[in-house]
Amino acid sequence: MTINIQFIKMPTSEAMSDYVKQRLNKLGDKYDWIIRADVSFKMENNVYGKGNICEIELSLPGPKIFATSTESTFEAAAKETISDLERQLKKRKAKFSTH
Repeated sequence: MTINIQFIKMPTSEAMSDYVKQRLNKLGDKYDWIIRADVSFKMENNVYGKGNICEIELSLPGPKIFATSTESTFEAAAKETISDLERQLKKRKAKFSTH
């Protein structure tokens, strides 16, 4: 699986890149039919304190899977987004196994 990470309107973070790569590689080991992951981190000015956005799009056979979340930290946003993706992948795998 190829992982592309972008940091939009913010400085790049090696620690965040490593964290996301580690989590996505675990997901890739579990679901070996994932082709590519496009990750983007964005910082948005929000008065409520939740301005850290993580968006992940997975390329795989069939339609792409996309998830996004806005949290107070990038780690929390990445964790929430990856758990949403895992939920979608479980549904997709259930469809594969019924045919």
